Amino acid sequence: MTIRRSLRSAAAGLLALGAVAFSVPLVAAMPAAAQEEVEVWKSPSCGCCAGWVRHMQSAGFSVKVHDVDDVQPMKEMAGVPDQYASCHTARVGGYTVEGHVPASDVRRLLAERPKARGLSVPGMPADAPGMDGRTGEPYAVVLFGAEGGDKVYARY
Repeated sequence: MTIRRSLRSAAAGLLALGAVAFSVPLVAAMPAAAQEEVEVWKSPSCGCCAGWVRHMQSAGFSVKVHDVDDVQPMKEMAGVPDQYASCHTARVGGYTVEGHVPASDVRRLLAERPKARGLSVPGMPADAPGMDGRTGEPYAVVLFGAEGGDKVYARY
């Protein structure tokens, strides 16, 4: 009986070690989107905000939505300058994401980890994700609160 218990214990230990050995590389190899949850504060009636949430989810991000009557207090807490405000505010990986920022730029932000407060697509450009206007109107993604000042992070 003690030999069987010893064998079972040894087998269980090997299985546990194998699980740990195989799970660590899988977690490390996962994209930032799968590792970071995006928290979004938005109006419950805003269709374009819901469109941006769907955009982020389809890009592989896990998204937790907070429907609130007034997003302004969250913008103030997150340090969003007035000139970069939009309709919703999100937090991910210690950064603020304001407005209709493309998922690819959020992924890049999480990979590069610049010293900054976050990203913004100021206003509500018709062609930004979630707006989906397809007008050809150009817009910029701004990195704000960065060392050396705010700067254009991407152009579309």
